[in-house]
Amino acid sequence: MLWTCAFGLWGLSRQDSVWRDEAATWQAAQRSTAELWHMLANVDVVHGLYYLLMHVLFTCFGAGTTTLRLPSVLGTAVAAACVAVIGRRLAGRWAGLAGGMAFGLLPAVQFHLQEGRQYALVTAGAAISTLLLTTVLQRPVRARHWAAYGTAVLLTGLLNWLSLMILGAHLATLLWTRAERAVLARWAVAAACGTAGVLPLIVFSQSQSGQVAWIPPLSWHMLIGPAVLLAIGGTGALLDRPRAGRSSATAVGLPLLAVPQLGLIAVSLVQPIFLDRYILYSMMGLALLIGTAVGTAVQAAGPRFPMASRWILPVTLAVAVPALLPQSLAKRSPASRVDDVLAIASDVRHLKRPGNAVLFIPSLRRDTKSVTPDAFAGLRDITLAESPEEAGTLKGVETEPDRIRAALLAEQRVLLVTDASPVARPARGARDRMKTAVLNEYFIPVADKQTRGRRVIVYERRSTRR
Repeated sequence: MLWTCAFGLWGLSRQDSVWRDEAATWQAAQRSTAELWHMLANVDVVHGLYYLLMHVLFTCFGAGTTTLRLPSVLGTAVAAACVAVIGRRLAGRWAGLAGGMAFGLLPAVQFHLQEGRQYALVTAGAAISTLLLTTVLQRPVRARHWAAYGTAVLLTGLLNWLSLMILGAHLATLLWTRAERAVLARWAVAAACGTAGVLPLIVFSQSQSGQVAWIPPLSWHMLIGPAVLLAIGGTGALLDRPRAGRSSATAVGLPLLAVPQLGLIAVSLVQPIFLDRYILYSMMGLALLIGTAVGTAVQAAGPRFPMASRWILPVTLAVAVPALLPQSLAKRSPASRVDDVLAIASDVRHLKRPGNAVLFIPSLRRDTKSVTPDAFAGLRDITLAESPEEAGTLKGVETEPDRIRAALLAEQRVLLVTDASPVARPARGARDRMKTAVLNEYFIPVADKQTRGRRVIVYERRSTRR
């Protein structure tokens, strides 16, 4: 746990950068409870519990990158600790220690270890429920244990309802180990209760499914990553020599890795939602299998080389940490994210003049203004009809295209905040097309700054119309 915390605290501020997804968390966390409730009725209801948690933390500790990301560090540390305990129980102390330490080193985990979103907390919840299940495999438990399991499933599902796919992994583990019928029945009741509590969220979130319409359909190259992960996990499972009817690290780890991966692929055939962050918790299965492989190596070498066997894990880490160092450094760089809403705010401060107008293309780029309102002090958001808080959205509501045209034609100097060239897309929607058309016809660019995926262009009115 301390190992993972150390990795999480290393470069936590990411050079004082915040990208667009984290900016959504930042905006939501700074709203009042009433404003947040209003927003969830329109967008991001699937993130509602997480936003409420971050609202409390921002209120208590203030807005900042540490408050934004520390919950993910702690959540990942809890997950790593659970992996270590599960591995120790099922495969010995060396397997547990290796699995817990391997978890924090995995590239996917390192990315979300310092992310101001809920996926690390989802992983922590999934880890706790898996640890509770592992206890059931080893000894009889009381009803309160199953209540704790159901509660963990419920809270994790409310953080991200795709986490419910872990129930398929847990069922596979119970069947693999040939759990008694009474255990299966109690598990089914606890799982059903947890799922029932998440169902209203699942149903209501379907009305906001357009928010994931940008995710591309599943293609063969998207399957390369899961195939590699399953191959690595399968190799680790073979080293464990698993047998049906016996509790083992493989009986827990392999379903935990495979079922969410295959489940997300199956769901994505119907509705494209294939993003690995939705099943980050499956990396616990991979870490557990890697730990099992190391533990097996230690046990095999122990009888003949007792002193040397103790160095297997340290040597493995001594090789893995430097090998993964480029990845670790990259994950902690602003360049690891598509943009940075804070960096461009500095450019706005230097380029603006009192009374200038400001435009956003697309309107979601208004997140820079929402996160750093002081940078936009003195600027007039001439296309905004309702603020994001009033509209219950993350981007607000803009006026009609004809009013946008009239407002622009009354200006002499305009700042445009948009995406930088590598990630910019053609203007979509009548409003953005109108902004672009008027700027191109009646204005000329006099300054252009691109910083970390964002761009601010200063336009001034042409002296004469051609």
